[in-house]
Amino acid sequence: MAKIIDGRAVSANVKAEVAREAQALKAQGVAPGLAVVIVGDDPASRVYVNNKKKACELVGFLSEEYAMPASTTQAELMELVHKLNQDKKINGILVQLPLPKHLDEKAVIEAIDPVKDVDAFHASNVGKIMIGDYHFLPCTPAGVMELLKSENIEINGKECVVIGRSNIVGKPMAMLLLHQNGTVTICHSRTQNLKETCSRADILVAAVGIPKFVKADMVKEGAVVIDVGMDRDENGKLCGDVDFAQVEPKASYITPVPGGVGPMTIAMLMKNTLMAAKIQNGLT
Repeated sequence: MAKIIDGRAVSANVKAEVAREAQALKAQGVAPGLAVVIVGDDPASRVYVNNKKKACELVGFLSEEYAMPASTTQAELMELVHKLNQDKKINGILVQLPLPKHLDEKAVIEAIDPVKDVDAFHASNVGKIMIGDYHFLPCTPAGVMELLKSENIEINGKECVVIGRSNIVGKPMAMLLLHQNGTVTICHSRTQNLKETCSRADILVAAVGIPKFVKADMVKEGAVVIDVGMDRDENGKLCGDVDFAQVEPKASYITPVPGGVGPMTIAMLMKNTLMAAKIQNGLT
C-alpha cells in the first residue's frame, strides 16, 4: 500500500509561509500584487481564476482581475499586458491559458516583462531554468518538487521518467529532476516500448492528459508515482492520468486526484509572486 502524498496539506504549509513573508514585506512598505487576465468564458479557466483570487486573499496579496470578452483583439490584449508591465503595484502578471483561437498565445507570453512572468513561460525564464539559474519555476513542476521534498524522497541518482513533453509541465519537470541529479527519460506519443521504459522508473511523473493512462503493469514495485493529470473518467468523475486503484497497491508513494498536485500549482504561484515582489523592490 502506497503512502498518499497530501497536496492540500503541503500547499497549506507553503501558503502559510508565503503569508508570513508577505506580512514582513508589508512592514517594509511592499504589498505583493498579482494581476490575472482571463479572455472569454471557458468554465475551467474561470474556476482556476477564482481559486487564484481566493489564494491571494488568503496570503494577503493585492489581487486584480481583468476579464475580457472572447472577441478581444490581439492589439487590445497586448495593450493591457503593456499597461500591467508599467504598473508599479503589480508584481506578477498571469494570462490564463488557453486563449481563444484567434489570439497568439506565444506573442502574449513574450510581451510579459520576464520579471513579472510568475508562470515562468517567457523564453528568458525558460532559458534560465535550463541552465539552473532561475528566480521563477513553472508552478506545476515546482509543486511536484515541493511534494517530493515534503516526503524526503531522494532524487539523486534515481531513474526518473516523465510522460509528457509540454512546455508547461513535461519539459521543465524533466529539467528540475535533472538539476537534482536524477537520470531522466521523457516519454511521449512516439516513444517505443513505453511500458518497459516506465516500469524502470523509481520516480514516475504522469502528465499526458489521458484518463487512467498509467496502469499497474507500467509501474515498478515501490515506485513513487506523481499524477499531474486532471481528467474526467467515463462517468464524468474527476480523475488523473494514473489508474489509482490499480497502481496504488504497487507504489511506495502516490499523489491522488483531486488533492495531490492540483493545490500545489496555486501555492507555487503565490510563492513566485512573492519572489517577484522581492526582486522588483531590491529585497532578494
